Amino acid sequence: MTNSDAALVVEQREVTRVLMLNRPKQLNAMDSGLYELLTKALIEADRDDTVRVILVHGAGPSFCAGADTKEFEQLTPDKAELVASRAALTYNLHKTIPALAKPVIAAIHGYAVGGGAGLALACDIAIAEEGAKIGYPEIKHGLVAAVVMANLTKQLGRKAAFDLVATGRLVGAQEAATLGMVTRVVPAGAAFEEALKTAAMLAERVPQALQAAKKLFHAVADVPLAEGLELGRQANEAMRAYRAEMLKGYGQATRAAKSA
Repeated sequence: MTNSDAALVVEQREVTRVLMLNRPKQLNAMDSGLYELLTKALIEADRDDTVRVILVHGAGPSFCAGADTKEFEQLTPDKAELVASRAALTYNLHKTIPALAKPVIAAIHGYAVGGGAGLALACDIAIAEEGAKIGYPEIKHGLVAAVVMANLTKQLGRKAAFDLVATGRLVGAQEAATLGMVTRVVPAGAAFEEALKTAAMLAERVPQALQAAKKLFHAVADVPLAEGLELGRQANEAMRAYRAEMLKGYGQATRAAKSA
C-alpha cells in the first residue's frame, strides 16, 4: 500500500494492517515525519472496516531506537513553538493508541529504547524476541523519559518504573516480561510471525466484542475499583442487549467473506 522507500511501509495481510517503521539505517529512530505518518496510519487503520487488528514492527536490526536525536539540535529554548510542536507529536501518538477501537500488537526485536520502548508499551500486546533490549536511556543524555513515563508507571508500578528511568539501564526480553513490559518472549527471529499468528487469533473473535473489551479494559484501568465495577456492569448490560443481533450480523458477514 506504501512504497518500500517510505519511512513507514503499510501492508494489508488479510484483516491485519501491518505498519513497518522503515528507517533501518537509523534503527528506526523516529523523527517528526515518522511520528506523523505512524499516528495517521494508526487512525486510518482503525477507521477501515477491512482491518480488525493492527501490527507494528521495525525494519532492519531493531524495532525502534526512540526519537531521532538529530532533531534535538533544533529544539532550543528560543524556539518554543518548535519545541511544543515536537512534544505534541509524541503526546498524540501515545494518546491515540489506547483510544483506537482495534487492538495493536508490537513485534519487538533488537533495540526498543526511549520512545521505542514507549511505543512498545503503548501497544495492547507486545511480543519480544530473545536478545531484545528494552529501556529508557534518556537520563544518560541529560534528558527525561517524559511523555512515555505516564504509561510506564501505570504498567510497571513505581519502584520498577523509577529504577528504569533513573538508571537508564536496558533490560533483556525475559526481564521485560517479568516486569510486565512485554506480553511474552519468543525465539530470535520469531517475533513478527508470532505477532501475525496472534493477530489472526484476535481476528477470529467477534469484532464488536473485541473492541468493547479493549474499550472497557482501558476505562477500568484508570478508575477506582467501585467505578470500574460500575463500568463493567454497564458493559455487561449492553453486551447482553445487543449480543444476539451482533452475532447474527457477524455470522452473515463471515459467510459472505468465505463465499467471495
